[in-house]
Amino acid sequence: MAVEDEGLRVFQSVKIKIGEAKNLPSYPGPSKMRDCYCTVNLDQEEVFRTKIVEKSLCPFYGEDFYCEIPRSFRHLSFYIFDRDVFRRDSIIGKVAIQKEDLQKYHNRDTWFQLQHVDADSEVQGKVHLELRLSEVITDTGVVCHKLATRIVECQGLPIVNGQCDPYATVTLAGPFRSEAKKTKVKRKTNNPQFDEVFYFEVTRPCSYSKKSHFDFEEEDVDKLEIRVDLWNASNLKFGDEFLGELRIPLKVLRQSSSYEAWYFLQPRDNGSKSLKPDDLGSLRLNVVYTEDHVFSSDYYSPLRDLLLKSADVEPVSASAAHILGEVCREKQEAAVPLVRLFLHYGRVVPFISAIASAEVKRTQDPNTIFRGNSLASKCIDETMKLAGMHYLHVTLKPAIEEICQSHKPCEIDPVKLKDGENLENNMENLRQYVDRVFHAITESGVSCPTVMCDIFFSLREAAAKRFQDDPDVRYTAVSSFIFLRFFAPAILSPNLFQLTPHHTDPQTSRTLTLISKTVQTLGSLSKSKSASFKESYMATFYEFFNEQKYADAVKNFLDLISSSGRRDPKSVEQPIVLKEGFMIKRAQGRKRFGMKNFKKRWFRLTNHEFTYHKSKGDQPLYSIPIENILAVEKLEEESFKMKNMFQVIQPERALYIQANNCVEAKDWIDILTKVSQCNQKRLTVYHPSAYLSGHWLCCRAPSDSAPGCVPWVEPAATQLCGDGAGGLGSCPALTPPPSTEACGSKSVYDGPEQEEYSTFVIDDPQETYKTLKQVITGVGALEQEHAQYKRDKFKKTKYGSQEHPIGDKSFQNYIRQQSETSTHSI
Repeated sequence: MAVEDEGLRVFQSVKIKIGEAKNLPSYPGPSKMRDCYCTVNLDQEEVFRTKIVEKSLCPFYGEDFYCEIPRSFRHLSFYIFDRDVFRRDSIIGKVAIQKEDLQKYHNRDTWFQLQHVDADSEVQGKVHLELRLSEVITDTGVVCHKLATRIVECQGLPIVNGQCDPYATVTLAGPFRSEAKKTKVKRKTNNPQFDEVFYFEVTRPCSYSKKSHFDFEEEDVDKLEIRVDLWNASNLKFGDEFLGELRIPLKVLRQSSSYEAWYFLQPRDNGSKSLKPDDLGSLRLNVVYTEDHVFSSDYYSPLRDLLLKSADVEPVSASAAHILGEVCREKQEAAVPLVRLFLHYGRVVPFISAIASAEVKRTQDPNTIFRGNSLASKCIDETMKLAGMHYLHVTLKPAIEEICQSHKPCEIDPVKLKDGENLENNMENLRQYVDRVFHAITESGVSCPTVMCDIFFSLREAAAKRFQDDPDVRYTAVSSFIFLRFFAPAILSPNLFQLTPHHTDPQTSRTLTLISKTVQTLGSLSKSKSASFKESYMATFYEFFNEQKYADAVKNFLDLISSSGRRDPKSVEQPIVLKEGFMIKRAQGRKRFGMKNFKKRWFRLTNHEFTYHKSKGDQPLYSIPIENILAVEKLEEESFKMKNMFQVIQPERALYIQANNCVEAKDWIDILTKVSQCNQKRLTVYHPSAYLSGHWLCCRAPSDSAPGCVPWVEPAATQLCGDGAGGLGSCPALTPPPSTEACGSKSVYDGPEQEEYSTFVIDDPQETYKTLKQVITGVGALEQEHAQYKRDKFKKTKYGSQEHPIGDKSFQNYIRQQSETSTHSI
């Protein structure tokens, strides 16, 4: 699900660290303290909420949030709320970052001043307007001018207090007149279709005798303007709420008698400026926004094919994928797209096996095997993250939830003991928790995903072959990933792995830190256990686990998950919860006389079925087997006048569901599509709208069994090559290509390697040089395609169109950049 842009798909994502707020205004009560939380909003749509920090004016959140953004937006906003038990939570202030300004704060901690929230600060949306100036001959034969103002529609208006019933006022204003007219109110929509025309007499004939504010011969049209104000019709005693305005001088009609354009709504000129910015406190944020522009997959075939051959290249260091990992400063930047690509095409195991074997051959000490941040290590990490997340959840989530809920004291550092706590009792509590987590891990081998098992098998074999005198290296090669890089980090920070919704409280966080340390040491099979700990109290506590049964359990577990060709039917039979949560669904009409209303239900997706329940933990009210899901697609908003709706299409009918926000809707669509994409009867066409009142709203076909009218489009499997921070299309490491020069110099003479190229692993200079030339040719061709696309778009894009309304600062910046680079050549 990407934002479409005339043949180019735009993939947007944002990674946010919400740090802390400080110096919030005190509560006007005796305690002065507040219970605050922070929300993340795309424009005004909430997509994330932190935990509540109680009784503080400097709340620390320390929460991370990542999402792929499925729609266009203008502002990334953060609101600080004060919880109120008896009334609606009150807004203290907000931070609003315009989309075009996000790169200014890219990946660095920044303090933002909280701004006051009022109607003017919440303005959003756009208006489609048409103006026409025409001559009219009166009954007496005198010519005068009339202005026709047509309000066509609005899009994306703000929702006020949960509702939007908009209307517009249209005013012709000048130095000596102000004439206003009003549209009808459109109920329950923030995308109103007005299509109303209002007429204004702009000039008067000189024979006009009625004495009024027109006591001159003719008005100066250049001094007149049309003002459009949008309002929300409110039933509250405070009056209607302001939604935004725009002002258009009639000068726009100088060149032509008609004018048509889209405008972004603006706040009023006299918007509230009463409070100083520092009156409301500040918020510390770290924001990483990524935007990739991707063509259809055909454009990337040469580069994709070159990368997919990497596992078969000898030596692997001369392969395109390995070279990409070498030239990227951060190995993670290469590992993420590479793993997605190889996973999609079923080539991740041979590729990782090849680069891991090469790394093992270069390793001199078995104790340091896979301990660095190499390309192989990062690729294995990413594979475990993608393929093993559900396995991680089913293994650890019950134990983590029990630890968070029981909340037993487990501090074993004598210096940190609280009054009334007993060291022996705490040690026993911690020992029970460690046992619970340890057994959950070591008994989960049958559930380990096959792709992870196959990778672990290749690691074990490569390590055993390289270090034949070390009998334990076959275990440590695997445990360095499954324990050190997979289970231990998830125990330490469960919120980062979606095991808990937020950061745990300080006591639970300390308990999880101690459990993680212990489990990590148990899994490492270190010969000197006590020496593994810097703290003496940890060495004392570890005496509980010096029994041979723990080492045997670890070895049995590692043997099981690194066995060749292991296919245990239990791992298939056991249902794994993939996603669950509350959403709103429309009745499917299974009962002949039942009402097709909307109800809130608890939805649950496993690898076997998709069900909904009245509440969490209840028996399912309805179940859809995964094999019965024919398609999962967005539902057009016009179907039910509701946002964020999607449809799960079954053989008999479609289930219509509304998610809480656009990000959650995208997550559900993505995961439902993934689990059902191998179904043999998946639809190739579908209906994007609902079947209502005896016909499909999209194509008007009368039969509810009529074939779909829109072709299904396969979602992009990878975001490997693009024109943004995450794509290969703009990989700065390839321009200029220092590794090419290194290979060239080495292939000419076998002299000493130049120091500036010493970080590149070059086993076969000639083969590496040849591959590099192919990579650069492929990337260069992509750069040319992107440059040509930009030039073509620049020529035909209109300022004032629906895509780029007047007032679009990002488009203005784009115009300026294109003008500056109009002579650019690849």
